[in-house]
Amino acid sequence: MPSFDVVSEADMIEVRNAVDQANKEITTRFDFKGSDARVEQKENDLTAYADSDFQLSQVRDVLTNKLAKRKVDVRFLDEGKIEKIGGDKVKQVIKIKNGLDTETAKKITRVVKDSKMKVQASIQGESVRVTGAKRDDLQAAMAMLRKDVPDTPLEFNNFRD
Repeated sequence: MPSFDVVSEADMIEVRNAVDQANKEITTRFDFKGSDARVEQKENDLTAYADSDFQLSQVRDVLTNKLAKRKVDVRFLDEGKIEKIGGDKVKQVIKIKNGLDTETAKKITRVVKDSKMKVQASIQGESVRVTGAKRDDLQAAMAMLRKDVPDTPLEFNNFRD
């Protein structure tokens, strides 16, 4: 029975490359001279440091531009609140979302079931498996999910005939 999995995962290698490029640009930019602006990565957390709120927004802009150039969807980023650290310095933790949360998985299964297509969707951990009798039905389901679930970056993998 043909099937595929719907997942939402960022390419962590590309994220690492984008963070490295952003740090390189920040160190060479004139408006960051003498400041402690940088981006650090630990697992799925990015931490942006800067000397002021304005500089922090500039650091985030550089980071999102580098992520976009490396084809990492910025909808993976979940920005936390801005925290003050010693003196005028500020930091912000940006989490990278990986996997589908239960609410989004339920929304995907509901969209598939409401479509009256000849495919079934089932939640399997942090992914949703969609099965059907024909490849054409599965491809139509992919197109429908891309259109009907715009708030989450979806990927379709593990396609089996």
